[in-house]
Amino acid sequence: MANAILAVILPSRGALSAASYELLGAGRVLADALKQPLLAAVIGGNAATLAADIASRGVDRVLVVEHPSLSNFTEEAYANAAAAAAKISGASRVILPSTVVGRAVAARLAVLLKAGLATDVTEILPSGAIRRGCYGGNLIAEVEFKTGIAVLTVAPMTFPRTEPKGSPAPLEAVSFDPGTAKSECLSFKAEESREIDLGAAEKVVSGGFGLGGPEGFKLLFNFAHALGAAVGASRRAVDSGWIAYRHQVGLTGRTVRPKLYVAVGISGQIQHLAGMSSSSTIVAINTDKDCPLMQMASISVQGEYAELLPLITDEIKRRKGHTAAA
Repeated sequence: MANAILAVILPSRGALSAASYELLGAGRVLADALKQPLLAAVIGGNAATLAADIASRGVDRVLVVEHPSLSNFTEEAYANAAAAAAKISGASRVILPSTVVGRAVAARLAVLLKAGLATDVTEILPSGAIRRGCYGGNLIAEVEFKTGIAVLTVAPMTFPRTEPKGSPAPLEAVSFDPGTAKSECLSFKAEESREIDLGAAEKVVSGGFGLGGPEGFKLLFNFAHALGAAVGASRRAVDSGWIAYRHQVGLTGRTVRPKLYVAVGISGQIQHLAGMSSSSTIVAINTDKDCPLMQMASISVQGEYAELLPLITDEIKRRKGHTAAA
């Protein structure tokens, strides 16, 4: 096949993640723009068991790269496996998710393929060019590739997840020789957290500089727990040290697409809006009725968050208590 779009599926601890389905959504947009077939390469120690799911989601062919050396993630082995799939497919574009793993593999893969590289892609244009944030999200760059092959990483939650449809695509096993490894995975310990994952949450509550300090985020966490929501934050709140970076929403943080997004004390700079503007329903709580987020929100509430959040939290708990009792 002379040219194709290749989506590299990187299972997380042996299972498919939401990022895999978003990647296929981005791949379909790119394939239609360049009028090329969409292929997927599933890489891992149990790739064959996961390939059928991917094959049912609108791809034209699935390459299966399975080997015991891929059971645990190492950048070296996964990049070599992705390079083998890219060469067999004749890919003009290779796309990966902009996760920690995806970005690590993409950098090595671009070197192996002598390819152009663009990370954190947020938009694919009809010409096949892409757009991505740069300079801390203050500018949007439009990128065209002069190399015959290019490697892209796709920002999370920026493209819709594909759903199963039609007849499954054919599967093709790809032989892979890992050679002599220079690195190995000795152990893995998952982070223990009771928090809802921000990237996949259907409800997100985010706080900004308007909360005034870390104490304000205590009220926000109480509100989020009552609502059953993940907690996000603006870049300025993160830079101030009030909350960890993993909560940051925006071009330089996480992109979210929840059904409900509640922004508390966030003015709505373009860097933040780019990370949450695809939310289905946006509620803004702020003292400034003229700030950008209050203007774009589905529901705008003008007032002091320190007065409003405890009242809303108590009402949510009361209603949930009545539902449980019923």
